[in-house]
Amino acid sequence: MAITLPTLLIDQLRSASHIAVLTGAGVSAASGLPTFREAQTGLWAQYRPEDLATAEAFRRDPKLVWEWYAWRRSLVEKAAPNAAHMALAALALRVPKLTLITQNVDGLHQQAGSSGVVEMHGNIRRTKCFDENTVVESWPATDEAPPRCPRCHSLLRPDVVWFGEQLPKNALSRATAAAASCDIFLSVGTSGMVEPAASLLRIATEHRALGVVINPASISAPAGVLQIEADAGVALEALLAQAWPEG
Repeated sequence: MAITLPTLLIDQLRSASHIAVLTGAGVSAASGLPTFREAQTGLWAQYRPEDLATAEAFRRDPKLVWEWYAWRRSLVEKAAPNAAHMALAALALRVPKLTLITQNVDGLHQQAGSSGVVEMHGNIRRTKCFDENTVVESWPATDEAPPRCPRCHSLLRPDVVWFGEQLPKNALSRATAAAASCDIFLSVGTSGMVEPAASLLRIATEHRALGVVINPASISAPAGVLQIEADAGVALEALLAQAWPEG
């Protein structure tokens, strides 16, 4: 499906010195990864994600939570970057500065070639110590689930942000600074309802950036924001082709 983007956007893309991009679950949907709140399947159909993605759930039944994340991690490991991931990596090569901020935990942006990704909600491919909150790269082989931290023997957990937990301070600081200093802010594949990431578009427009939403359905957004109702991959490929037709 070919789409024509607003001339205002194309012109500003060519002259922008700093573009900030916020991505959500819609960017990874074409890679076959279900959104977090979609119905679970198979053995996990009886559980709600909201009941498993908490520190309280982990304390109550760490084996159950660990195995649920092992299942989710297996889906991520089978997935590959799609057109949206590849287009954003290519966009970074065409502008002086691009800050890529993601709410996704799948690591597909990095797999597509993007660097310096600001991970607001962590990364499911990483593991950290439950008590010390530090990333653990390896641990002795064991049949125990979850395994234990090789340093302090606490239980290990996925390095993702659970309900009730604060976002990583460094990631939030970098994301907020990018929103306040960019020329264009692209919100791609996200409903714009999860805070504090949802505030980034507003911060950008308050600092006179051009706000752009790319999503199959319109979302609530500040006045003056351009809304492009299209699939992320389709819209981002069109953005590249129309702003830089010479390739």
